[in-house]
Amino acid sequence: MDKLSFLEVISSIAVFISLLLALFLFTIKTKNKIENRLFATFLIINAIDTSGFFMYRFINNYMFLHGPRISCHLLGMPVFYLYVNAVCYSDFKLKRKHLLHLIPFIMINLSLVPRFYLANDAAKSYFYEHWAHSPEIYFHQILFEFQFFFYIVAIFIILKKNRKIYLENYTNPNTLVHKWLFQMTIAFIIVHAVVITKNILRYTDYYELFLWMNVMTGITVLFTACWFILKVLSYPELFRGIDSTLQLTKNFVDTSENENITDETHSIQIEQLKKFMLEKEPFLEPALTIQELADQAKIPVRDLSVLINHHINQHFFDFVNEYRIQKAMTFLKDPAKKELKVSEIFYEVGFNSKSSFHSSFKKYTNLTPTEFRKS
Repeated sequence: MDKLSFLEVISSIAVFISLLLALFLFTIKTKNKIENRLFATFLIINAIDTSGFFMYRFINNYMFLHGPRISCHLLGMPVFYLYVNAVCYSDFKLKRKHLLHLIPFIMINLSLVPRFYLANDAAKSYFYEHWAHSPEIYFHQILFEFQFFFYIVAIFIILKKNRKIYLENYTNPNTLVHKWLFQMTIAFIIVHAVVITKNILRYTDYYELFLWMNVMTGITVLFTACWFILKVLSYPELFRGIDSTLQLTKNFVDTSENENITDETHSIQIEQLKKFMLEKEPFLEPALTIQELADQAKIPVRDLSVLINHHINQHFFDFVNEYRIQKAMTFLKDPAKKELKVSEIFYEVGFNSKSSFHSSFKKYTNLTPTEFRKS
């Protein structure tokens, strides 16, 4: 089997896997409909783009289809960007303004109108055969590079902000989603680097190396598609989205500081809050949020956020988990609870994840729960 035939086989498998996963995401019953459909759409777009390695055999009689197929990958990053927003924010909704993300795709197709869409079949065929050296592809590639860079930066900004807001307002955040989205973004950067290398080699005398890079691109796409399906099936519910109206504490801390509240007042509020935490133990609720704590402690949520995140200088996540760890330490030191397993203790003190409990415990004690119990 030569390199081109091998490339057709692996790209066909990648397309099949992507479409199979897309079908699964479209049909599965879940509350995460928007994000599932966006991810399914993203997979379909990438399947159409990848199909270029073998579909030319079947659609040459319908030359006009090559235009949308060639330009479809300009829809990939915008859809992935919307998917990241939908996963990160529980109140995300598609709006008319999101149609602006279609502009690069429309621009490329408009550039194809004179010499492709309006041309006869013979001219279309000639244009497609010499597409790699046309002015349109240079414009296409430059536009795509700018678009790719813009969306990668925008996605990293969203992930950074989202993680910080979560830590300031929630406990027991599921870090799987942040890792999943971050890993996906890194995977796209790697795939993109392979594709750029392949495209550069296209214009050199290293044709044999160009063919091998085509094969490498196909293998990378296949590996990524397999990774997608394993990840999604292993973790069908990756994330508990946050409200997009939530703000970082630093955005309103200055306003609170101007309300003539003295350091002594803040110290009194901190002592009252700590007393409330010890006496009422609200941290035992696994899904405790800063809004729920504010309601229980009868403190305005904005003031509570400033008090914890700014004056105590801890994220809400760390503030609450510190009490959970202290509670776990009392259990581990109590001879009467010697038979209580570590796997039972983390549920008792408000954690809903063993890994989160272990990482938090080691952060505060420099020991694992088992090591602490033995010591």
